[in-house]
Amino acid sequence: MERYGTKRHCIPTGAAPDRELHATCQYTGDFAEGPRTSPRWQDVRVAMRVFLLDDHEVVRSGLRALLEASDDVLVVGEAGTVAEALARIPPTRPDVAVLDVRLPDGSGIEVCREIRSRWPEVACVMLTSYADDEALFAAIMAGAAGYLLKRVGGTDLVDAVRRAGSGQSLLDPSLVEIVLQRLRSGPNEDRRLASLTPQERRILELITEGKTNRQIADAMILAEKTVKNYISNVLAKLGVERRTQAATFAARIEERAAQASRIDGTGT
Repeated sequence: MERYGTKRHCIPTGAAPDRELHATCQYTGDFAEGPRTSPRWQDVRVAMRVFLLDDHEVVRSGLRALLEASDDVLVVGEAGTVAEALARIPPTRPDVAVLDVRLPDGSGIEVCREIRSRWPEVACVMLTSYADDEALFAAIMAGAAGYLLKRVGGTDLVDAVRRAGSGQSLLDPSLVEIVLQRLRSGPNEDRRLASLTPQERRILELITEGKTNRQIADAMILAEKTVKNYISNVLAKLGVERRTQAATFAARIEERAAQASRIDGTGT
């Protein structure tokens, strides 16, 4: 794969320069006399090849126009789904893939993981509308060179693509360190949820399902008074006053975990 940079190149007499080269040889004679037909060798800037993945055509068109306004960037392909991207990226041989995170048939993070596994020379930059810690974590784990929000300025985006194509990481070192710590310590579970005993967790699950104290007592083979004591402990540990608040808290935690699973590509 031709990497972004400068190479020696010569264009034959009368031939038009390739779109990808962005430079023209000077045609001069080898001698003081005679036709000026012999080409001179010179350094030519090779365009960075970029692939775009986003499920909105208008976004892809805008990105293409923005990137190709620069003489040193060439958009070589685009796709709107995970399946299209995985089929089109190999023949287009990009230096950088700019990938949306949320797609109709999966996640751009899945595409990033596959690209980095099969074609590690391709740098991946995630571009998303959502500031999501779980998606950021998954992107770093998948080998992304950067994670940008779509509100990023045009100049900054082009600069980020250039930097990624030249092998630089766009990730803040502190973010990488957080990921490494998370890997060492395991999932970062909410401390309030972590404070619950297995019995209290089961009580919370049943509260979330809308069970009454009597139903919880029957399900867990406990006295109803014991259930009330458990519920009081659960509410105190979660820092809430009512069981409806506890149910909302549990539902939020469950949704967050499900979202992380979908974004990471491990969910069903």
